[in-house]
Amino acid sequence: MTKHSFIALLAIMAAIVFKANAQSPYRHGIGATVGSMQALSYKTFPTDHFAIQLDLGTKYNYSIIAGYGSTLWTTELAASLVYEGHFVKGLYGFVGGGVSLGFSWHPSVSYYIPSSPEMQIKNIMGKSGAHGIIGLEYKFGIPLALQIDFRPGYRFQFNHEITVNHTFDWGLVNLGVRYTFQ
Repeated sequence: MTKHSFIALLAIMAAIVFKANAQSPYRHGIGATVGSMQALSYKTFPTDHFAIQLDLGTKYNYSIIAGYGSTLWTTELAASLVYEGHFVKGLYGFVGGGVSLGFSWHPSVSYYIPSSPEMQIKNIMGKSGAHGIIGLEYKFGIPLALQIDFRPGYRFQFNHEITVNHTFDWGLVNLGVRYTFQ
């Protein structure tokens, strides 16, 4: 079997599986996410298995910097593309990934402006990142869906001097609730 015929066979098998289980739990959903990220959330299914999820909100992280614990807050827009499959009546599983963009700050870290020592500015930086997402979603018989997910990722922070700080970004457990509609 050649490489091209093997790829064609895999594509045909995938199309059969996707078509046999072709169903999305709803077309659009809007709601909120709480957990390691507190956000407004929107999810849409442009196809039967693939969904686009957008979350706009604030995320809390605890990190070790130079041996000291530090809190880090980010405000970001996170966009995810997920593949969602049906398990049993009402229960779906999904896996995917995405990117985020926003800004971050350390509430406990501040800098003084040399010309004016009484003026204090917080350590605010730009933030971008990439993340994975895996979870479960339950669609009730009414226009309501619940989602639980885990979002590990990698965060890049930068400031006006283009100093880059990058670190693993634990997006721990999140719980989402959405009103669903067609």
